[in-house]
Amino acid sequence: MEKQVHIEPVTRIEGHAKITVFLNDDGDVRDAQFHVTELRGFEKFCEGRTLWEMPGLTARICGICPVSHILASAKATDAILAVRIPKTAEMLRRLMNLGQFIQSHALSFFYLSAPDFLLGWDHDPATRNVVGLVQAHPDLARKGIRLRAFGQEVISRLGGKRIHPSWAVPGGVNAPLKVEDRQWFLDYLPECKDTIRETIDLFKTSFNCEARDVLGEFSSMYMGLVDPDGRWEHYEGRIRIVEPDGTIVEEGYDPARYFEIIREASETWTYLKFPHYVPRGYPDGMYRVGPLGRVNVCDAFGTPEADAALEEFRSTVQRCSGKVFDYHYTRLLEILASVERMELLLADDRILDTRIRAEAGINELEGVGIHEAPRGTLIHHYRVDPNGIIEKANFIVSTGHNNLAMNRAVRQIAETYISKGKITEGILNRVEGGIRAYDPC
Repeated sequence: MEKQVHIEPVTRIEGHAKITVFLNDDGDVRDAQFHVTELRGFEKFCEGRTLWEMPGLTARICGICPVSHILASAKATDAILAVRIPKTAEMLRRLMNLGQFIQSHALSFFYLSAPDFLLGWDHDPATRNVVGLVQAHPDLARKGIRLRAFGQEVISRLGGKRIHPSWAVPGGVNAPLKVEDRQWFLDYLPECKDTIRETIDLFKTSFNCEARDVLGEFSSMYMGLVDPDGRWEHYEGRIRIVEPDGTIVEEGYDPARYFEIIREASETWTYLKFPHYVPRGYPDGMYRVGPLGRVNVCDAFGTPEADAALEEFRSTVQRCSGKVFDYHYTRLLEILASVERMELLLADDRILDTRIRAEAGINELEGVGIHEAPRGTLIHHYRVDPNGIIEKANFIVSTGHNNLAMNRAVRQIAETYISKGKITEGILNRVEGGIRAYDPC
């Protein structure tokens, strides 16, 4: 008889989910599904609230990446005010987002996923965690913990606290950068750079192309923001979508008109929707976002060490990597790029300017804010009445963009390792590992 195998909850991810593997009469995999088990309902919660509340309110969507929602929301409200925020405010928003990238990527790599591939997929689950990693690799674990702490401290010093800082506001930010905080960041960055260099070197020597196949590989489109020169972008930019071979499908699409090319489908077995590329329909319009998506769509990072590391990464794959495991590799590349981008921002004296907010009223009745969160492109779209009261809100979260791909990944991994009903804890951990690579929240 057909059998179902449940992995509930999926462990070591930044959210709540389960996986169901469906086995046929022979004990082979018929299908596998990734379920998000909680209804958040934030789009309805926001109706009737004021525009000015939105950055602080929507930060509560996620306790892991509140900065991402604060910034996307602030950009949507900027559009409704129809203002160009001061240059310093943009620089400070970028600085906080880079801190968010560093802390989130370090959490994903060192705390959640590294125990699998540094201790072993079949390692005792009692110690296949960050505690076991500290015991087995104390120096690396300590450096990873300090790297994440730096990213958190960037958020805290800019916004006043590490979680849900009410700092980015319509028209800019509400506090400038202090001179002593700028110096603290500059003093700490060399240690961060040394840590990520060492980690990338370890990753390259420990995981050859064959080892990177453990979580499977499949073709998809990829999506992310790029700047006018096609370089990696995390705050501003235009939407680029590419084919598996890097051929450009959409070049420089206007983010404010995302709804012309991105729609969401629903299934009864999960609360998470399924965004897809409209011209190819559902589910054929699957694309991937996040570190792998951004690295695959960009021409370059635009900073010297990250560009050299990107060239080396691309020498191991085709123009675009379809390997699920390479989410970890590209996550490390993005940390390096983030550190270099922070160095450039902090070297610019304009970052200490105190003109950090543009004042305006309601000038448009609709606004879209798009930027890159650590786990992918994040969209906030608001419609307001003339008094600035939210009439409708639409959020397409980063994890949602990858929903089709995550379901493809768990099915492929399950099909690879499960045969004739033989299932071990290590096999189920590999299926979970496919989800950890995407780092959903």
